[in-house]
Amino acid sequence: MAELTSNPVGKNTPRVDAYEKVTGTAIFTDDLPFGPGLYYGRLVRSPHAHALIKSIDISKALEVPGVKAVVTGQDFDTRIGLYLVDRPVFAKDRVRYVGDPVAGVVATSEDIAEEAAKLVEVEYEELPAVFDPVEAAQPDAPLLHPDLGEYKVANFIFPEPGTNISEHFRLRKGDVEAAWPRCAAIVEDTFRLPHIQHVPLEPHVAVALWEPSNQVTLWTSSQSPFAQRDLIAQSMGIPHGNLRVISPYVGGGFGGKAGVSMEVYAVAMARAVKGHPVKLRMTREEEFIGTTVRQALVAHTKIGCDAEGNLLAMETEYYFSGGAYNDYGVNIVRAAGYSCTGPYYIPNVKGDSYCVYTNMPIGSAMRGFGMPEIHWGIEQIMDQLAEKIGMDPAEFRRRNCVKTGDIILTGMKMPAIDLVACIDKVTKAINWGKKEPPSAPHKKRGKGIAIMWKAPAMPPNPGSSAIVRFNEDATVNVEIGAQELGQGAFTVVAQMAAEVLGVPYEWVRVSAPVDTKYSPYEWQTVASRITWSTGNAVKAAAEDARQQILALVAKHWNEDPANLDIKDGIVISYKSEREQPLKDMVIYGLPNENFEGWKGGPIVGHGKFMPTYVTNLDFETGQGPRAVVHYTVGAQAVDLEVDTETGQVEILKIASAYDVGKAINPDLVLAQIEGGAVHGMSSAFEALKFDERGRPLNPNLVDYRIATAADAPREIHGDIVETPLEDGPWGARGVGEHVMVQTAPAIANAIYNAIGVRFNDLPLSAEKIFMALQ
Repeated sequence: MAELTSNPVGKNTPRVDAYEKVTGTAIFTDDLPFGPGLYYGRLVRSPHAHALIKSIDISKALEVPGVKAVVTGQDFDTRIGLYLVDRPVFAKDRVRYVGDPVAGVVATSEDIAEEAAKLVEVEYEELPAVFDPVEAAQPDAPLLHPDLGEYKVANFIFPEPGTNISEHFRLRKGDVEAAWPRCAAIVEDTFRLPHIQHVPLEPHVAVALWEPSNQVTLWTSSQSPFAQRDLIAQSMGIPHGNLRVISPYVGGGFGGKAGVSMEVYAVAMARAVKGHPVKLRMTREEEFIGTTVRQALVAHTKIGCDAEGNLLAMETEYYFSGGAYNDYGVNIVRAAGYSCTGPYYIPNVKGDSYCVYTNMPIGSAMRGFGMPEIHWGIEQIMDQLAEKIGMDPAEFRRRNCVKTGDIILTGMKMPAIDLVACIDKVTKAINWGKKEPPSAPHKKRGKGIAIMWKAPAMPPNPGSSAIVRFNEDATVNVEIGAQELGQGAFTVVAQMAAEVLGVPYEWVRVSAPVDTKYSPYEWQTVASRITWSTGNAVKAAAEDARQQILALVAKHWNEDPANLDIKDGIVISYKSEREQPLKDMVIYGLPNENFEGWKGGPIVGHGKFMPTYVTNLDFETGQGPRAVVHYTVGAQAVDLEVDTETGQVEILKIASAYDVGKAINPDLVLAQIEGGAVHGMSSAFEALKFDERGRPLNPNLVDYRIATAADAPREIHGDIVETPLEDGPWGARGVGEHVMVQTAPAIANAIYNAIGVRFNDLPLSAEKIFMALQ
């Protein structure tokens, strides 16, 4: 059990006294760690998609026994945001989507807070709403953020004040207009993807304590403890040293727990009841529309090739529905812009990527970060071009995919990768080119392929740091600020530390939970960057500790450190064949002759990593020497059956292969491939639905159906390609998000191969397929 260090009113930071033996996580029984002084929060949300707030009357809510405070936008004259500071803590002058929080109620129980929230009276004046991003981008569309020009914004994001366009990324390479006449085949089409939700099993939960001393602690399930500390501190006027964020293991993230979503409300409510922690928990319905969603997309894309199958030109416009607030979404759209060709070498490109405010839930980070959205159209067009010139779709991709050393669309030289090897592996795995019979006369069988690329989408200078320290028995504590999401990050960094230090893996412990007061800094656990970035920091910290050990023993033995090594926790000399166990010496040091003094002391290694070479891109052309740190590439092939009597699709096999640079832990890579295949498959059939007034129609797990074990493919095949990355630890690069990027278009291509019908809009529902067959 955990207990309070003092009275629940005042300094009542919980102390953990019991730990689960395997994971090392604290055991919390219900709300006991926070004591009887714990209060509960509920949010009052807008019923309108777009309206002015004329007045808020909280008097009736305050009269309810057990209600301790009600906070509104009038209490906070500030905004919050990551790349674009555009979101008020609580809506103040207007609401911009159904579910926009306008007030927070704090009470002694969740039920009381819920009932009191219903008594908050808000007078609205409805305004015209806009839900489609193309319509919202028009000059005469209702304006959602009249003050856009006044918002603080990152220097690589370019909003267009006076419009609903929060980011416009331009890509210009070569001469597109001159290239079209040289094309033997051209495909032009429009593709649409709906909003979808992350659907973590664990909903968003946060507990905040604002002490009378103005020390603030936030406990939350988060991918971004340090970013949350930074953004909330700036928004709420809290010195960074006074705000502590503690984040245990995350019960499902997928990008939905990156940045700041609902956590700031818990802090805001805690400020009103100083000395009492306030717990805010999202219901499943709130999770769907009150946190964040994947942005919807309308893509107009045109691509052409010559008679030999060489891609010549591409022109595309991406309109992302960023929702009501775009603080994170603008960078998704930027990433889509500088990667707009997909994993292809195309000499002439014109791309425009727009993030557009709409009266929809907040669009933000989701696994893939814009790449599943843009690959949906690109990968179907590639199949159609191959068909037009009579070339096999896999061979068409081998010919045109990016290769090591290519000068890609931004002017950057492509780092070392082998996408052709990925294509070869997946086509072999599903017997590509062999027509196989369906399982029944009323079913049709088809195969499809799609390839992908994705770079870590982030600022040019996101840092990682790590500390490695020894215990008396030579076991090792690795301290990092990166989060464990179930992807195996802690396992991988433990392997890295063990490898460098020369100790058994079992000797290494990774400290948890992440605590911004004690953990080394980490930008965020996003962008599939932890193996690469945090891995480099851990490797550097372990090397620092290793050098200290070897220098100490070399001095003790009067030998050259170059002749020493560490094996299984013992320092050995290849010259004198002497041995020195790490036990005790890594804390107490080594004695001088006749114990006349000592040398050494506690071994603590420090490491950091930050890319220093990413450059700005030209505002007009998107060109620059180094747009991103690197790309991960991969391929997927799908074998499926379509039931012509029902439209139902059954995925028989998904084969995936990714170039991971170096698989530090092959089992974990294959686990990512398996999970990503199911996640990507599920995304092809999911959609958040809204009525004509922007109200959600399926914000629950009954009406919003995700793939279950029963829907999983009969077989999931994974392959690993290893082309070392120049600055990756042992050559490794990330592969967490990439594994679902191209699944949906691979399925669509396989459906076309089976029944001869193409689908430009997701989801691929059985009803839609059945009606097309008629």
